[in-house]
Amino acid sequence: MRIAIDAMGGDYAPGEIILGALQALEEDSGLRLVLVGKESEMRACLPPKYPTDRVDLLHCQEIIAMDEHPATAYRRKKDASITVATRLVKEKRADAVVSAGSTGAQMVAALFGLGRIKGVDRPAIVTVLPTLQGPKLLLDAGANADCKPENLLQFAQMGMIYAEKILGLLKPKISLVNIGEEPTKGNELSIKTYDILHNRKELNFIGNIEGRNILSGKADVMVCDGFVGNTVLKVIEGTAAMLTAILKEELQKSVRSKAGALLLKPGLKAFKARMDYAEYGGAPLLGVNGISIICHGSSKALAVKNAVRVATECVRSDFVRFIEDQVK
Repeated sequence: MRIAIDAMGGDYAPGEIILGALQALEEDSGLRLVLVGKESEMRACLPPKYPTDRVDLLHCQEIIAMDEHPATAYRRKKDASITVATRLVKEKRADAVVSAGSTGAQMVAALFGLGRIKGVDRPAIVTVLPTLQGPKLLLDAGANADCKPENLLQFAQMGMIYAEKILGLLKPKISLVNIGEEPTKGNELSIKTYDILHNRKELNFIGNIEGRNILSGKADVMVCDGFVGNTVLKVIEGTAAMLTAILKEELQKSVRSKAGALLLKPGLKAFKARMDYAEYGGAPLLGVNGISIICHGSSKALAVKNAVRVATECVRSDFVRFIEDQVK
């Protein structure tokens, strides 16, 4: 299996990207990597004795920056790292692409480079959320700010397949993110989508879920448009960062607090791990005809390593073909 890595994408590229990719390589004997980016910069980040038989370097000169317009940059920069890495998947020279660069550029590269799966109107970003009942899925996490009910139906179908094939959940519970649990609550999109999901017997639809219950683990797959999903995701990330900062501040206030912190240290480390996006890897773009894993822009080695792991799981499960067969 070969995974193409956009080595130039992300706040800590290429060093942390390459470090995480090599860590993934150590944990999976069946894995090969194609590092895509400026060769001189990539070589400067590689250790003296990296496994040259399992790592290929593909030079490209251009990078799409975070502040560039994705579609315009994609058209102008044919030799950009994310474009070239995605092209490898299109040409069957790689099985998946992983990038921590511009999400918009990666989406454009996937849409134009890989194309949509036949029958899928709009691809969606699926992200894993930590909950009281273990990891659950939220989609769309930012690909589509405006949606129709039919789009949310397809998100539910694709999320169900991903939950079954990657999370190993049997008949995953599907819910619609809304401002109330009643079927008549919410805006026009929510009300119409509720009726559609409720009438699809192949879906284990359990109704609406309010924001306060998202992290309870009540639902396995939570569906919404990308505007709501990205807002939910950023609020959770901000809350986790705030709680960590407050705990650290309070536990440093006195000698007694510091002593208590030593006793709490194992539990605090476990708490941080459960809330850390890096532990869950990247977010697949569901609905494109290939595997494209979107990483957080501030991803370091751990997040990249886990994103590569997610990519390999997606390849081995062949979930793209399941989406092709089931989403019409």
